[in-house]
Amino acid sequence: MTVSPLAALGIDTPPRAPHFIVTLYGDVVAPRGGALWMGSLITACAAHGLSESLVRTAVSRLVSAGRLEGVRQGRRSYYRLTDTAQAEFRAASRLLFDPPPAPEQWQIALLGAEHDPNPPWVRIGTGAALAPSTAAAIPGAVILSGTPQAGDMKPLAARHWPLAEVAQAYRSVIDRFAALPETPAPSDALALRLRLVDDYRSAALADPRLPRDALPEDWPEPEARALFARLYRHLSPAADRQITALFETQAGPLPATTAETKARFDGLAPL
Repeated sequence: MTVSPLAALGIDTPPRAPHFIVTLYGDVVAPRGGALWMGSLITACAAHGLSESLVRTAVSRLVSAGRLEGVRQGRRSYYRLTDTAQAEFRAASRLLFDPPPAPEQWQIALLGAEHDPNPPWVRIGTGAALAPSTAAAIPGAVILSGTPQAGDMKPLAARHWPLAEVAQAYRSVIDRFAALPETPAPSDALALRLRLVDDYRSAALADPRLPRDALPEDWPEPEARALFARLYRHLSPAADRQITALFETQAGPLPATTAETKARFDGLAPL
């Protein structure tokens, strides 16, 4: 009996449908544009154990959340990213495919009780919040920046950010995908790449990207990042050919590559 490449890697449970569909749009549709036919989406998700009813329910929820919008053409339904979602996807894409250098400094915001800072900002007292220097500023707050002159930042960081959970997410990527065969079948490339992106995206988007001096000595992000970059480049030629064969828009098949997909690929070039 033939064992699927996902099962061979221990990926024998379906992903969360809304999360996976967001991954699929981010990896497949966002850099190519267009509105994706629901039939294409159902077929692609079936390879990961997601039923048609789960896919339709997840798409409906994404529409209600303002992430997707539907377009009818005859008896077919197509779904495209909203403008707001496009902006979110491009920001996430930069983090995955061309991340900025790790920050070296911190920001402290002096703020009142009316402020409820968003991650990676965390409150460190009744009137202050802390974040790496790369975090967006808190509107209306007084911002100070610099490098702490004394003290070990590791205990403080471990208390205020979910570093243990993020580290485990990165290690899960390593444990699962380090065993990927060097030459997977071309027909398996897209399914493998989508699950790679789905897992890695969960870890990378949860990562507060703190300065190195605040992270544990065995922080696994560099190893996970290198593995993600190597495998994404390795799988992409065959995966991109599958995309144009599988995914249909109102204008016809999605292109295998675009200037944006090439930029993603080049951004993952080995150092």
